[in-house]
Amino acid sequence: MTFLQLIDQAPHQTLEIDGSKGGPLTGKITVPGDKSISHRALMLGAIAQGTTRIKGLLLGEDPRSTAACFSSMGAKVSNLEDEWITVEGTGGELQEPDGVLDAGNSGTTLRLMLGLLASAPGKFFAVTGDDSLRSRPMKRVIAPLTSMGATIAGKASNTLAPLGVQGQQLHPFHYHSPIASAQVKSCLLLAGLSVEGDTTVTEPSLSRDHSERMLKAFGAKLSIDAATHSVTLHGPAQLNGQTVIVPGDISSAAFWLVAAAITPGSDLLIENVGVNPTRTGILDALAMMEADITLENERDVTGEPVADLRVRHSQLKARHIGGDLIPRLIDEVPVLAVAAMFAQGTTKITEAAELRVKESDRLAVMAAALTQLGGNIVEHPEGMEITGMGSAAQLKTGAALDSYTDHRIAMALAVAALRAHGKTQIRRAEAAAVSYPTFVSTLEAAARPVPAS
Repeated sequence: MTFLQLIDQAPHQTLEIDGSKGGPLTGKITVPGDKSISHRALMLGAIAQGTTRIKGLLLGEDPRSTAACFSSMGAKVSNLEDEWITVEGTGGELQEPDGVLDAGNSGTTLRLMLGLLASAPGKFFAVTGDDSLRSRPMKRVIAPLTSMGATIAGKASNTLAPLGVQGQQLHPFHYHSPIASAQVKSCLLLAGLSVEGDTTVTEPSLSRDHSERMLKAFGAKLSIDAATHSVTLHGPAQLNGQTVIVPGDISSAAFWLVAAAITPGSDLLIENVGVNPTRTGILDALAMMEADITLENERDVTGEPVADLRVRHSQLKARHIGGDLIPRLIDEVPVLAVAAMFAQGTTKITEAAELRVKESDRLAVMAAALTQLGGNIVEHPEGMEITGMGSAAQLKTGAALDSYTDHRIAMALAVAALRAHGKTQIRRAEAAAVSYPTFVSTLEAAARPVPAS
């Protein structure tokens, strides 16, 4: 009998995992295409001149939202199920859509798209999202766009979707961002494509740089000052269609890195994972915790560093995770908290208040769920402290948990459930499909119990 099952409880699904019946994680797996790169490939292809070809696109719900929005504005996107996806670009002239643009659950879609919509003179756009996205703050991109001359109106002092955007000719701007955010930076750089002059974003620390790499590949001129964490786009810029090969998403690989690291007997190879230095905070954090992870077959694929990651079970050590490391692993903090439960000592995660305004309040949700599973967690305004039990420990009991429709919470709790004695139920587990449609089937295959001889 398998150690997991999906229980349909329309309109949602519950994932039930019996941790006492699972096995070590072994063999080889691949993970879906990088979500950040998938979004950007679709967007830049949609506004470029000519044809963009994309291989390895993530087929989750978020990139589908991006494809649907830009299809409504004149781009021609081929069947997303094809091995090679083509995007016939608009040459930078987005059409005014007939209806409302729906970003679904995707904050990346909405925030990055706002930069392009705000800089389309004379055109009006209405944008919205699902219940979760409509509660997430947009002020962080609306405020600097407004300083560039944008006209954006919405709910709650113009900070929440649905939003109305009246396109304008924007002007050059140097934005000193109070937070390191790739979404803020990318939104403003995309807006700067239509600006006569320089658009500069300076951050307190380095955020992921997929936009900079891809904008350069599509023909934009950028200057980067690493010392001040600044990037400047010299506008206006005409983009030209390119071929993009999307590597596996390290944020998806993070669940397997932790699952194998905390499960005795595990030896797992995760193939073709993007290891962009601005995204490898999870590797650095696990290395600090003395996880047994090695990079194999390192190579470059269309401007992005890629490697195969081998992870074996090991005794983790508690560490302080904070500072400049946090922007490079912000999406991986939920599963890193699971790793900390099986480390020796008390792990402190600090300066992670950004997690409170994600798809859910990830600090509160993870602290409550891991406590239900028997963990020793203390929640703080900007982080948490997790007192670990050691690598040989097993959580005493399963529990009835809820993902709160947050894909990363659903998968992080599934990893924790592997080390719980008895059954754990994760309600609204279908949320994992936002970024990882095959998560459950991969989990079942990788941790399938070894048959008794």
